[in-house]
Amino acid sequence: MLNFKRLYLLYVLIFAVVAVGCKDKDVAPAVQTLDSTTTADNPDINSWLYDVMDDAYFWYKNLPAKTSLDNSIDPHDYFEKLVYQRATVDRFSAVTDDIDALQDEFDGISKIFGISYSLSFTDNGKSNIAAFLNYVVKGSPAEIAGLKRGDILMKVNGTQLTSTNYTSLLSGNETATFTLGELSGSAIVAGSKTVTMTKAQVSEDPVLFSTVISKPALGKTVGYLVYTQFVPGTDTDKSKYDNELRQVFADFKSKGVNELVLDLRFNPGGYLSSAETLASLIGPGVSSSKIFYKEQWNDKYTAYWQKTQGAGALNYTFLNEPNNIGGNLSRVFVLTSNGTASASELVINGLKPYMSVIRIGEHTAGKNLFGQLISDDQKRWKWGVYIMLGQTANANGESDYGTINGMTPDYEVEDSTVPYLPFGDENETLLRKALDVMGIPAPDGQRLAATTSVETFRKMLHDDLQTKENRMIRRGNVRAIPQ
Repeated sequence: MLNFKRLYLLYVLIFAVVAVGCKDKDVAPAVQTLDSTTTADNPDINSWLYDVMDDAYFWYKNLPAKTSLDNSIDPHDYFEKLVYQRATVDRFSAVTDDIDALQDEFDGISKIFGISYSLSFTDNGKSNIAAFLNYVVKGSPAEIAGLKRGDILMKVNGTQLTSTNYTSLLSGNETATFTLGELSGSAIVAGSKTVTMTKAQVSEDPVLFSTVISKPALGKTVGYLVYTQFVPGTDTDKSKYDNELRQVFADFKSKGVNELVLDLRFNPGGYLSSAETLASLIGPGVSSSKIFYKEQWNDKYTAYWQKTQGAGALNYTFLNEPNNIGGNLSRVFVLTSNGTASASELVINGLKPYMSVIRIGEHTAGKNLFGQLISDDQKRWKWGVYIMLGQTANANGESDYGTINGMTPDYEVEDSTVPYLPFGDENETLLRKALDVMGIPAPDGQRLAATTSVETFRKMLHDDLQTKENRMIRRGNVRAIPQ
């Protein structure tokens, strides 16, 4: 049995077989064989992988017999033979040959341009595509270059983005020159403006944007927060970003916010401690005596935790946060997308027993599982495995979103109107829907007419992407219990 310690961390990995190229941050391509191992080491690596899975994997009882497997094959291929129902159940476990790089990714530290984008077709032939910027990371090369939400990238180094080259063009260059697009009537065409950027190591501040929308005549004061990942801080200030969250809610509280819009469209997860912080700032009447969520491990570990720490060992409570605004709230509006995953879904599910949680946008990723990034304790190689240890439920025992369809929105709204409006703009597509439900009309009673609407790349190429051999890995989140 692995020697797990209970730490308030949350890590997750998501295979992007469904979401490749749709809504993602720019990521570097996976680099293979970064340590000194060779194919001769495969049997030892694979045997280690099997033993870890047989001990802690939630579905360890469903593993094939070890003797039935060829342990000389590549560990990536070997691992896939261990995963339980990859397409529909365990879509998240993964193996890596560079655990240090993956740990940095979990910690929100990446060498990137700093753009989060959605890909969509721009021509009737459904070949040419553009990258529509969802947001730009604070302090990143993209922000320094002047890029912003709503900008459109058409070309990389003079080459038009297409359905066949977008991966290599967007992720394969350390330095790149991007040609921006512009609207010509209802068409999106390449313009004359270009931006050149070089990737840099960036620690992403997840508290991207916040504002208060005051409507005194309607008795409404709306707090709006865009939060992009659950990361508590940096190496030098472990609570920096959690404290930013607290400051945002202190501002909300001082201004009498009585409606809240939590924008998690671009949030794939992160650390559990930050999920607890955020939920504890929102929930009405929550405290360290109220259950935020519960865990279910495999039978061996469930028995172990309950034996060593008591019957309530797998119950996790809220925090006592002085800047909690729940006393003024009866509901929270959460903006979602297919990239809303793990810790984001945990917050949504964990708040449901205490208030109305109104979801606006698209289906979420559907990750009710928690997992662990595990390295070789003998330090023989840089291989690591991220395995699902169990699943979570809220205080009412509800955990019904762990499917490929995720959480169904109460109001399904696709973020396909371009150019994207700035965060906090009352006509921005998803925020506008939340304000409508609150009974807040558009400014001056006028809605902004849609300039143009694009057909999402994901929906058009969904089936083709399922069969692509090159898989991209995205950070999400799960309960992490380091050794």
